[in-house]
Order: sequence, then C-alpha cells, then structure tokens
Amino acid sequence: MADAAGRKKKPSPQVVTAAVIERDGLVLIGKRKRGKRFAGNWEFPGGTLEKGETPEECLKRELREELDLDVEVGELFCSSTADYAPGWTVRLLAYRATVISGTFCLNDHEEIRWVRPAELAGYDFPDADRPVVEKLVSLSEEDTE
Repeated sequence: MADAAGRKKKPSPQVVTAAVIERDGLVLIGKRKRGKRFAGNWEFPGGTLEKGETPEECLKRELREELDLDVEVGELFCSSTADYAPGWTVRLLAYRATVISGTFCLNDHEEIRWVRPAELAGYDFPDADRPVVEKLVSLSEEDTE
C-alpha cells in the first residue's frame, strides 16, 4: 500500500507492543533518541508488530534489539488506542515482562530509568502510553492505602 506520494503506508491501526518491567517497586522507562518519532519522550520499551509475529514474539524481539534483554512475557497489562495523524492510529498492547538475562545496552534510547509508579506522571509520554501510566499510578496508590 502506498500514499499519493508513493510512500509506503503504515497499516492502521498500527499494532505496537510495550513492556511493563518492574523491579523492587520501580518500573523501567526509556527516553527516545533524538531523530526518532517522539524524540525526547519517555516510553515503555517495545516496538512495532511485524507481519507474522504474535505480540509476545514482537515484544521479545524488540527488547532484544533495543536493550539486549531476554525477557519472559507475562499477561496483558492493558491496551490503548491513540490517533496521531489522519490515517495513523496506534494500538498499544502493554504486557508485564520479566528480565531473564541481558545487559541493558541502550541501542534505541538516550537513557533508561527505574522510577516509582507514582512519579510516572511527571514524565512526558506519547498518548498511547498514558493509559499504562495511569494504571500503574492507580495500582501503586491502592498498594499504599
């Protein structure tokens, strides 16, 4: 599929996966590199589903490519849909994931941080990631009550 200018069109909705990786009450987020879409925004690591992949396979591949991590993908944490441009909608599937092995090499991010869920609202996330942030914040508030 191509648009009027001959550029390859992205399927809409574009399915993207993300990992909710938690350790010692903290959650892992990454800051997108300059020159990439949403540069400077924070995100939950993951990436775009390729043809023939399951979301779980996609997440494992993306975390290996982005951070040199091998993970075990757990249950679906939440999903969201965001419209970014006419004809471009992203459907985000966020899964809980556990790191099995790896080095946290920054191939796709400027920086990674482990942050308390209650602090996530202070970071700039793309629209598709915001429901994940809201759910993590809500769950952390329940834990402190």
